Order: sequence, then C-alpha cells, then structure tokens
Amino acid sequence: MKRETLFLKVVLFLMALPVIALCIFVVLPLSSIIQDGPDQLAFLQYVFVALLYATAVAYFVALYQTYKLLSFIDDNIAFSVRSVTAIKNIKRCALVITGIYVLAMPLFYIIAEIDDAPGLILMGAAIGFGALVIAVFAAVLQKLLTHAIDIKSENDLTV
Repeated sequence: MKRETLFLKVVLFLMALPVIALCIFVVLPLSSIIQDGPDQLAFLQYVFVALLYATAVAYFVALYQTYKLLSFIDDNIAFSVRSVTAIKNIKRCALVITGIYVLAMPLFYIIAEIDDAPGLILMGAAIGFGALVIAVFAAVLQKLLTHAIDIKSENDLTV
C-alpha cells in the first residue's frame, strides 16, 4: 500500500506546481486587464487578486489535508477520527472555493465585459461547480467513514 500512497503523494505535489506557477506568473498580469476599463473600477484589480489568492490558499490547505489523509492510510489508521477531520477540512476548503467563485461572479462579468471574453464567466462557474462537486463527494465520504468507524468500534467491543 505504501507504493500507491507514495504515487498519490507525488501526484499531489504535481497538482500543486501549476497552481504555484499560476499564482506567480499569471495572476498579476491577468489582473492588469481591469486597468484597461473605467477608472471607477480600478479597485477591482485588488479584489480580483485577493480572490484568486484566497482560492489558492484554500486549494493548498485541501492538498495538505489530502496529504495527511494519505499519511493516515500509510500508518494504518485510515479508520480514525483524524481521517474524518481531514475529510471534513477538505470539504470546508471546497465549500470556501465554491463560495469565493459564487461571490465573484459579478466581478467575472465585469471583467468579461471589459475584455470582451464571455468564456471567463463560464470558467468561473466551472471552477465553482467543480469545487461544489468535490465538497459533496467529501461529505458523502465523511458520512461513510464515520459509519465505518462506528461499525469498527462495535466490532472491537464485541470481540
């Protein structure tokens, strides 16, 4: 099992690299698009950058919680309260990302109008919806894991 979890940990690292690159090389140049619009909307550049960096922070917290969950699997304590807590934190991060993108939809609309790029609205909606799907999946997994822990503790008591 260690080999599979090691592979998944490497995949987590590889998932983090593009987001780090986007945060460093793309977010600030992308935010300069807003400067091309009316002067009254110039403050939105900072809001846009803050939203994207808040999304990145939530994403990295979720990746860290996933790494912890894989470590619990390595240590043979996958059916524990700590695993449920890690999944609950992943769910919260996904809900935060969904909330950020739902609240940012008017901003995406304004940016799409300035840059004449209607696909930007769809991209924001897709990211928010994808995070919502992850949150629902994590909630189901959390409930199943809690139920499995209850059954395991009952079996431990009867033996």
